[in-house]
Amino acid sequence: MYTTEWHTWKMRRVFKTRHFARWMRKTSLTDAALCQAVREMVEGLIDADLGGDVVKKRVALPGRGKSGGVRTLVATRKASRWFFLFGFEKSERANVSANELEALQALASELLARSGPELEVAVEDGALQEICHDC
Repeated sequence: MYTTEWHTWKMRRVFKTRHFARWMRKTSLTDAALCQAVREMVEGLIDADLGGDVVKKRVALPGRGKSGGVRTLVATRKASRWFFLFGFEKSERANVSANELEALQALASELLARSGPELEVAVEDGALQEICHDC
């Protein structure tokens, strides 16, 4: 956390999992769009809080807008760390199953508990990709 005479802010770190990155390659979704989505979520624009530190956020695709875009599931405590876990197009499926959500909530808990050095190891081994820092 950084403090100046006028204000305090936390640096935000945004990651995507290997699974999310693999899915993302099949879409026209960009890292810049994900960083914009985090900025919106910081401002309170979250589509659904699914519990267990998992939120749903619609993200626009170029030329299609948010209604024709993708749905992303993000692990966060709405603070300094954001992990894109899962994505899908609305045309592919309506939502995740209860079992999938439970697994994503367990993954969210594990990722959010990691220390800074543990995150660095995950980035080095390719389990996570950091997509923006302080966005």
